[in-house]
Amino acid sequence: MDLSYKNEKTLFTIAAIIAGLFWLALTVVTFGVLLIYLLIGWIAFLFAHSAFISYLKGTGVKITPEQFPDLHQKLLTACNHIGLSNVPEAYILRTDMFNALATKFLSRHFVVLFSDVVDALEDTPDAIDFYIGHELGHIHRGHLKWHFFLAPALILPWLGAAYRRAEEYTCDRYGAHCTNSENNIIKALSVIAAGNSRAKSLNATAYMAQIKDSTSFWMSFNELTSDYPWLTKRMASAIAFKRGESLSHPRRHWFAWVLSLFIPRIGLGAGGGILGLIMLVAIIGILAAVAIPAYQEYTERATDVVSAFDYLDFNDDVDTEAAYAFARSVHSEFETYVLTNNQWPVSFTDLGFANDTLYSEDGALEMDIYENGVIGVWLGSDSEGDGQYLVTEAFFDDDDNLYWTCYGENYYGTLPADCQ
Repeated sequence: MDLSYKNEKTLFTIAAIIAGLFWLALTVVTFGVLLIYLLIGWIAFLFAHSAFISYLKGTGVKITPEQFPDLHQKLLTACNHIGLSNVPEAYILRTDMFNALATKFLSRHFVVLFSDVVDALEDTPDAIDFYIGHELGHIHRGHLKWHFFLAPALILPWLGAAYRRAEEYTCDRYGAHCTNSENNIIKALSVIAAGNSRAKSLNATAYMAQIKDSTSFWMSFNELTSDYPWLTKRMASAIAFKRGESLSHPRRHWFAWVLSLFIPRIGLGAGGGILGLIMLVAIIGILAAVAIPAYQEYTERATDVVSAFDYLDFNDDVDTEAAYAFARSVHSEFETYVLTNNQWPVSFTDLGFANDTLYSEDGALEMDIYENGVIGVWLGSDSEGDGQYLVTEAFFDDDDNLYWTCYGENYYGTLPADCQ
């Protein structure tokens, strides 16, 4: 049974290609010297990670048939359930965290259960199966062994955080697969959300209804730049998987997608996006400090200043009022299609017209649908042969209401008053 989340394999392939090209190029450029530094870095990481493993073995309680046999049996059952032949070492460790983790040291895998989680689920011990299954999912899917190789690609905006979130969704599926009821999923994730005592009375339906708040700009931005999906979404997705149902979460805010494209992945939770934004602002500030004085020096040396407007080339004879009315004449059909199908149309045939392109009655205007809610009316071409358009573009606001904007594309003439 394939338990991987729908996007994980695709994102892994993209990241692996990018990372492979990066490592190959870096090795060629440095004539193999990079490999020496990588070896030194790996040794340094080995010593650093050995401190945690040593602490785990010296302080944590190893789960064995003699020590917590109930948890040991759960570990064996979960490994058998997902087809993991090499059973990892498992420990209970006292922390102040409601979570669990999987790690790897040399060729050995470890699963760590935090005692607060085990204690919080004392009344529903089968919910611990979800945690065990989740961490075994990281091991079974090979997440731990690929992260170093993928690291150069996982820094990239969108890609890195999206892959890490896909990993979490995948491991939640492993957890759901290893537990015998959706109630155990709810209990397991409730203690992360509400803590020990309040988790017992948490209303899961009301909790998952909070997903609708994730469409706002701030929640969208901080999730798109985070390694972890919102816990409300994780709970809903794991339950849907357990039921064998498909689930689509609400769309994120469009501007959050745009801004997050410029934010490198830091590798943290929701705060990673803010740190990434601070880094971006700092970089822009440094570049500005260098570029602005250079630009000022350039302008001071310039002797011929020519207005850019002298080079504009547009058709004064075009009837932009008619073009704007022509575009608005199809807005109603466009809105009906979007609200009915929950996607943008790609041509006018989607809206029930006979042709992909529409023409005005006098044949002077030509109109097409473009990607992501854009309608363009061709106004002519400039002297360079580039097309000039009047554009109306559809957007959704924070309340999921559809609205329109209007502007000129490569056209600098007068637009209608309502298209300013």
